[in-house]
Amino acid sequence: MSKTTRATQALTRAGIPHSVHAYEYDPEATRIGLQAAEAIGVPPDEVFKTLMAAVDGKPVCVLVPSDREVSLKKLAAAFKGKAAAMMRPADAERLTGYHVGGISPLGQKRAVPTLVDASALAHPEIFVNGGQRGLQLRVKPDDLVRVLQARTEAVT
Repeated sequence: MSKTTRATQALTRAGIPHSVHAYEYDPEATRIGLQAAEAIGVPPDEVFKTLMAAVDGKPVCVLVPSDREVSLKKLAAAFKGKAAAMMRPADAERLTGYHVGGISPLGQKRAVPTLVDASALAHPEIFVNGGQRGLQLRVKPDDLVRVLQARTEAVT
């Protein structure tokens, strides 16, 4: 497994300190983020899953703790829209250039508006997908928000 991905390159180019954590990805896991947290030995609320959604038909990226679910109503409101829906996996892969289970908010093929759940700010560091299955990146939430030009809001 390569530890250099578009996601790690994006952090390096931006001068954002981070660490790379490889783990044994389980393709049978029903909840990838929870499996990642268990595999790297951290609480699930420190591992943020990257979800691709559409608000009023426009793509957005949202990061939420792996042990929580995004509220589609809150997500739509956060982007000043009427309705939100999760993106189909094939559409998410085409848009981001990553495979499901390895979608990172960093280094996506096409930049889309991004929101990080406000709970991230309660942690000194969080984990996000590193751009391939079995790879997590540990980063300070403020640095992540800055490099993604993201907003923070409670959406779970």
